[in-house]
Amino acid sequence: MSLAGRGVVVTGAGHGIGAALATAFAAAGARVVVNDLDAGAARAVAGPIGAYAVPGDAADPTELIAAARAELGAIDVYCANAGVGTAGGADAGPAAWATAWDVNVMAHVRSAELLLPDWLERGEGRFVATVSAAGLLTMLGSAPYAVSKHGALAFAEWLAASYRHRGVRVHAVCPQGVRTRMLDESGRAGQLLLADGALEPSAVADSVLRGIAEERFLILPHPEVADYYATRAADPDRWLDGMNRLQRQLEKE
Repeated sequence: MSLAGRGVVVTGAGHGIGAALATAFAAAGARVVVNDLDAGAARAVAGPIGAYAVPGDAADPTELIAAARAELGAIDVYCANAGVGTAGGADAGPAAWATAWDVNVMAHVRSAELLLPDWLERGEGRFVATVSAAGLLTMLGSAPYAVSKHGALAFAEWLAASYRHRGVRVHAVCPQGVRTRMLDESGRAGQLLLADGALEPSAVADSVLRGIAEERFLILPHPEVADYYATRAADPDRWLDGMNRLQRQLEKE
């Protein structure tokens, strides 16, 4: 798929991976809409790359998608990148669980609901979900994040299985540590599990564009995640024992 002239929307693009994605798509010749809750950040990213800023909440994407269509004419690629990292366990509280589910999962569902009729009529469309390796594995110390990212992966899989034959392509981007504000705010668990080997957001964006060119569903900026995922599937008890050792290490610290 040539990206030149294509209409691309990136949510949560005021910082981090989203900003890097918007920049990479624009460099590839796409016409880009930059979305973020932080209006100033969205405009700061959009200006230098010749993109169009549409501030707003990606969890309620009706106005975003309408504005993007008005600007672009058609949305060819939708990057559901906005996400929240919520710490805590089963006791994180109803508000934390609701926010994680709303932003990390339902934002994807709602945007797909709005995008699919046009994509199915045209016979093409591309949905890029920023999931995280937590969706393939887990994230110690952050049950709402881990569970909701599993949900995001499950929805991306469902979309791909249901609509691939009708021209809709789906990609699930699953990095481990990335040098963003979310990693900075992830606490000791994040530093222990993710800081070593963390990538720059631009490296993730490069992986996404390669994954699109190669038509890969799973895009793994950290290739070792494939081995972890295979181990988890083949021997879940062994994998859980290893994760529990890390949990005990966190508790000692």
